[in-house]
Amino acid sequence: MTDTNHALTVPDAAPDAPDTVPGATPGTAPGATPDTVPDEAPATDDRDPAQVLTAMVGHVLALAATWTDWDGRPVPAGDRLYTPHKAIRRVADHMVDHLAEMEARLAGEETQPDHWHASATTTAADLAPFTGADLDEARSRLTRLARIWANRLDALTPDELDRSPGAGWTFRRLAFHVAESVYYADSVGDQHVRSGAPSGRSAGH
Repeated sequence: MTDTNHALTVPDAAPDAPDTVPGATPGTAPGATPDTVPDEAPATDDRDPAQVLTAMVGHVLALAATWTDWDGRPVPAGDRLYTPHKAIRRVADHMVDHLAEMEARLAGEETQPDHWHASATTTAADLAPFTGADLDEARSRLTRLARIWANRLDALTPDELDRSPGAGWTFRRLAFHVAESVYYADSVGDQHVRSGAPSGRSAGH
């Protein structure tokens, strides 16, 4: 749960502003983010949704390995600002949010109300330097979340994936939507390229 007494430090937009550009859907327009559920369901294909999720996390962590070169300046993307810590926060929170939704629906429970501040706010913690230790923590956090997602998706029957219980998208579409979290990492980008550092430079140096 977010401690709103300390977290709302650097608003990028009004707290009640929608977290996507009006009229945009995640992954289809500049500035669109995966933070809110658009009217149009995310596209799916014949890929294994568990592999889609783990590939997303692999891509995020590959970019994160360059973020120890970040110069401390937030990167604008659409009407938002992104930093390494903010990207990791949003990827992890998005995975947790929809995992909780899926588990609640499978259990026949109501889902939790959405009180995330998402990417509309940049916290003081988001602005901190991204160190080698932070990279290690991100790897541990996201790889474990990816395995939880993959194990849960692999345990679902085809009927549960495509005719899922409860209100909302099918779990297959939900997984593809969560994979759109790659947007946050792509917004920060490859900091070796941005800084001009050699691509072979090791993280933390």
